[in-house]
Amino acid sequence: MLVRHKKTMNFGLFLAVSFLGVLFLIFSPIFGEGKNGLEYSDALFNKLAKGSSNFIAQLRTEVKAVEKEELAVTVKMESADQAAKAVKIFTTAGAQASAEETNLRINANLAPLLSAVLDDSNAMYYNKGSEISAKYGMDEKDVMATWWSALNKSVKELQKAKKTDQASVIHEVMKKGIEPAYNFYTVEPQSISERALTALSLLVFYVLYTLWWGFAIFYLFDGLGLSMKKAKVKQEV
Repeated sequence: MLVRHKKTMNFGLFLAVSFLGVLFLIFSPIFGEGKNGLEYSDALFNKLAKGSSNFIAQLRTEVKAVEKEELAVTVKMESADQAAKAVKIFTTAGAQASAEETNLRINANLAPLLSAVLDDSNAMYYNKGSEISAKYGMDEKDVMATWWSALNKSVKELQKAKKTDQASVIHEVMKKGIEPAYNFYTVEPQSISERALTALSLLVFYVLYTLWWGFAIFYLFDGLGLSMKKAKVKQEV
């Protein structure tokens, strides 16, 4: 008979079966709003991640440092259509912009321009995309993607021109303003202090659940008489 240690085999079977039973529950839509366990935990951690990604107030302070800076740059957009969209967005925000095919020319005082970007980022962060679509007459995500693309290309041109201060502040606005607002759009932000117990419980469960399966395999193999032992060191005569 393959079973060498019945007691440990039975315990390993118990752990394995109970592990699979819990796994079945995890994939069942019983965690609110028809979500399964993975969807629920993913949604929760997205909310917590968004709640810790609001740097708008900090960025507004950084933007004040470039109040006297004038942005004058020409960038090459991916298409003439995107360049035309960028012109509409920049001019609506108070800047001077023009396009010739895919070439986009931008002239603006940097601080007011970036303040407009932060206003849009703040609206997106709080899921008020309708305000942006009404302001520019186009889809809110398209607006933010165009902001990011044009500013990203501007950063590269400014770096070539050794205008590192302008490039740095624009990059910060993109990284900490546009990107979190765009990536977490429609997600409701939550503070970790509001859901600390739930988040901690999920993390502890993940660790214990991983160990659960590991011990199930260990006891099953032990029940079959399979185990790992340190090899004996051969002594030279």
